[in-house]
Amino acid sequence: MSQQDSLDLLKELCLAHGAPAHEGEVAEIFIRHLDKVGAISKDKLGGVLCTSKKATKGPRILVTGHMDEVGFAVQNITPDGFVQIVALGGWWTHNLLSQRLIIKTKSGKKVMGIVASIPPHFLKPAQRNEVLSMDALFVDVGAKDRKTAEETLGISLGDPIVPDSSFETFNDPNLLLCKAFDNRVGMAVTAQVMKNLASYSGPVTLLGAGTTQEELGLRGARTMAVHAKPDVALVLEGPPADDTPGMSKAESQGRLGGGAQIRVLDPSAMMNPRLVDHVIGVAKKEKIPYQVTVRKSGGTDAGSFHIANEGIPSIVIGVPARYIHTHNSVIHKEDYFNVIKLIEAVVKSFDEKSVAALTE
Repeated sequence: MSQQDSLDLLKELCLAHGAPAHEGEVAEIFIRHLDKVGAISKDKLGGVLCTSKKATKGPRILVTGHMDEVGFAVQNITPDGFVQIVALGGWWTHNLLSQRLIIKTKSGKKVMGIVASIPPHFLKPAQRNEVLSMDALFVDVGAKDRKTAEETLGISLGDPIVPDSSFETFNDPNLLLCKAFDNRVGMAVTAQVMKNLASYSGPVTLLGAGTTQEELGLRGARTMAVHAKPDVALVLEGPPADDTPGMSKAESQGRLGGGAQIRVLDPSAMMNPRLVDHVIGVAKKEKIPYQVTVRKSGGTDAGSFHIANEGIPSIVIGVPARYIHTHNSVIHKEDYFNVIKLIEAVVKSFDEKSVAALTE
């Protein structure tokens, strides 16, 4: 596929509505792009697995991303028709006031809402620096009362909600702007690698997966580990960049344009040290730009994969993204392309001996 095809795939995935436990639109795109690449199967939490048609009896190499994005669910509808919400994933409420959201009803209808915001004219001095709780937020859906919201708009308790955003080329043509790069960029890399290596007949079995509910505690990786039974897990992510004002650029480990981000550890997982060295060695050999990170906070599906079954050597490789868990995050196109190159090269570098060496 061309780079433009890769970007089109990324756009399609980013614009999909996929709050945790409601990843169906993302799964449909993933399956449609890969149903001719390999055998499609699912775990019982909704995760999707593609097993390459070139499967062998060799080690099972899993390339995986999570399908869900941070979002919300309808918690209540007030008598005057405003929607109250509960967070699905990590949000800072100050990023939400006056922002547009999309509620997906049980019929599939998508209803726009706006997070209500009190004009500064009405704020008391003590309120101006107050950090609002999620319970204090209300979503205006243009309904005159609860009956209108329920019967006319079709909104019901538990309906999933995601940010309303568009996919744009930023002012720098190398930069892309959209919601959900965490982690639709990981899903796009997974699908692209599976397509590019569809005819690869090396000494391994290539698996590509989309997991569910990562933003709610790495849940879907647990079921996918059992379903896929990988020998190695390459976890693809859209991790937070740290190259903006307020952060030390001199100490940046996730700079846009700096290349694929290779994670050594975070609070959820210690990456297999030999696998980290192996991936860095491949990046050096193939002259693929990369940057190494040790994270003090956050977690990924590697937190579940690395302790699943009898233990799975795991690593996180990411496309750094500014402003994740908001309506507008930003990535660098070359980082995206370089992660695709790196994952393909890592897959091709494995055989039975090198995989066994990771745990000997």
